Amino acid sequence: MTAPTLATPVTDDDHAQGPATAAVTLVLYGDYECPYTRLSLHSVHQLQREYHDNLRFVFRHFPLEEIHPHARAAAQAAEAAGLQTDFWTMHEYLFAHQKALEDVDLAEYARAVGLEPERFDRDKCSATVEIRVDRDLSSGTRAGVEGTPTFYVNGSQHDGGYDLESLRSAIIACLDSSPGSQ
Repeated sequence: MTAPTLATPVTDDDHAQGPATAAVTLVLYGDYECPYTRLSLHSVHQLQREYHDNLRFVFRHFPLEEIHPHARAAAQAAEAAGLQTDFWTMHEYLFAHQKALEDVDLAEYARAVGLEPERFDRDKCSATVEIRVDRDLSSGTRAGVEGTPTFYVNGSQHDGGYDLESLRSAIIACLDSSPGSQ
């Protein structure tokens, strides 16, 4: 049986770090309230340091609202920050403060990262932001995501762990099979 694949290809609309021309694209469907997603980011950060321009990292929202009641609001906060060109700063801040994701906390984080507070509050509840989170959630569901963190390596669901060695092995396998590596 083949691994599930991304239902929605990575585009310029995705939140991505690293060049679009990277040999490997690592997509993470994550939840800001999920401790395992937070832990997986330690592996991602190390891989980004190791593989530089050979790795493109993409984050997509997959809030598990049934078990993480603040996850959707946090995803909307990240998107609202993104409208002020500060998605990644807020992304990291939310994971660093994962145990405090009430609305009052999110507003405090927006100020802490230098966002314009009134615009942040307005954008966080806007249709644009809600549609963006829903789009990621829907694409994850169509791709077979059932929990977080779920990784895709060059479009195929990673069936190993989210620890550094498992993800590194998947990246190496992609690099070894890419054109010009023989």
